Amino acid sequence: MAEAKEKETNKSAVKPAAKAVATRAAAEVKEVAKEVKETVKEVPAKAAAVTKTVAKKAPVKKAAAEKKAPAKKTAAVKKAPAKKEAVKAVVNLQFAGKSYTDDDLVKIAKDVWKYDLGNKATDFKSVELYVKPEESRAYYVINGEVTGSFAI
Repeated sequence: MAEAKEKETNKSAVKPAAKAVATRAAAEVKEVAKEVKETVKEVPAKAAAVTKTVAKKAPVKKAAAEKKAPAKKTAAVKKAPAKKEAVKAVVNLQFAGKSYTDDDLVKIAKDVWKYDLGNKATDFKSVELYVKPEESRAYYVINGEVTGSFAI
């Protein structure tokens, strides 16, 4: 009889313990389910970001084809590109009592292009200048083709 009473006592103690374990397990399952739902919500946003990255790296032909297809709206927010501030630089060349700025040298090169070479001022697109103070000369390459020099 003592054994029967002991078994009933053990059964009555086991039931609350089993219930507590089941409650904890249920709570853990709910937490895991909540994490899974949050992860599933993040997947479309991450997929959109990956798609944008791939689209940027894709050849232009594929990008044009993708633009023609109806696009799905995404929740991604476009950021405005950061504005780059231009650096203002002025070069001053001084030698033998003379002084020239980079603007002065470009103006002289334009005058050579227009008056000495007889070209239109509108055809003057670019100039590369190489200054040799020891020779008092500036060498130029205009529009990547015409070369020459002028005295400074």
